[in-house]
Amino acid sequence: MKIAVVILNWNGKKLLEQFLPSVIKYSEGADIYVADNASTDDSIVFVKTDFPTVKIIQNEINGGFAKGYNDALKHVSADVFCLLNSDVEVTKNWLAPVIKAFESDSNIAIIQPKLLDFKNRNYFEYAGAAGGFIDRFGYPYCRGRVFQTIEKDTGQYNDTKTIFWASGACLFIKSAIYNELDGFDASFFAHMEEIDLCWRVNNKGYKVVYVGASEVYHVGGATLSNTNPKKTFLNFRNSLFALVKNANGNLFFLVLTRLFLDGIAGIKFLFEFKFKHFIAILKSHFSFYAHLPGLLQKRKQAKNKTKYYNRTSIVWDYFVNRKKNYKSL
Repeated sequence: MKIAVVILNWNGKKLLEQFLPSVIKYSEGADIYVADNASTDDSIVFVKTDFPTVKIIQNEINGGFAKGYNDALKHVSADVFCLLNSDVEVTKNWLAPVIKAFESDSNIAIIQPKLLDFKNRNYFEYAGAAGGFIDRFGYPYCRGRVFQTIEKDTGQYNDTKTIFWASGACLFIKSAIYNELDGFDASFFAHMEEIDLCWRVNNKGYKVVYVGASEVYHVGGATLSNTNPKKTFLNFRNSLFALVKNANGNLFFLVLTRLFLDGIAGIKFLFEFKFKHFIAILKSHFSFYAHLPGLLQKRKQAKNKTKYYNRTSIVWDYFVNRKKNYKSL
């Protein structure tokens, strides 16, 4: 099984200096690419000079995470693409359990390894932890992370398990399925596009799987911090994008309820004096309305829609019923 590890870069020389050596050291047999999103720093010169075995793909524009990978992967030949953030440290033997899982079940399309926090190494990392799920209204949560509550890794998720979505921080996908689905939806730009991709994979009848025997360490927020209102905008808007495109059931009810819940989140930001984040939610809704006709057209094209949730409302579970971790749900 041929694996290509593809790292999307945008002005990330410092991250490449820090994390690329571990990828090269522990990725025996894999081809390693840096796909550059029209950087203006000298990161590509640095890679060419210091790591000549790494292949370079230079995108013409910065199309964000989604378009960036779509453009770059057209130039990559492999059985499996590993989409790896530039702020991830990989570990010895990280690829072998993933290859074994793919070979054990031909219906597996996507795999995520255990995602741990680079800065607090005994804890899971926010972006994907031990594999993701969503509730009925499209809010994501993970084994190991529900909203802001992050669990310590005590081996409780040292398993292999079917999940709903895998984190884009480190996502393995069969190239044939990536191409079958036309890759990421470029309208997302960044954030939540991996959930949309995994949702479409599920609707096609393929599996998304977490493999706990493979471990990586993720910094998180290296490109766009959680405190940045732009991230709030993208997360709220893109979650609505994915819901409209892919959810089964009564769409009017789902979206109306979701908009109401987002409104509560906006009021919470107001009480916390996070006015820029409140504005970001408003902007996310206006952008959603502008894109709605196109989203509805994409919904019509996606004919197969399977049940996607096990929890009706993770918001209710967490904030009202005080269920703070995955195993209490």
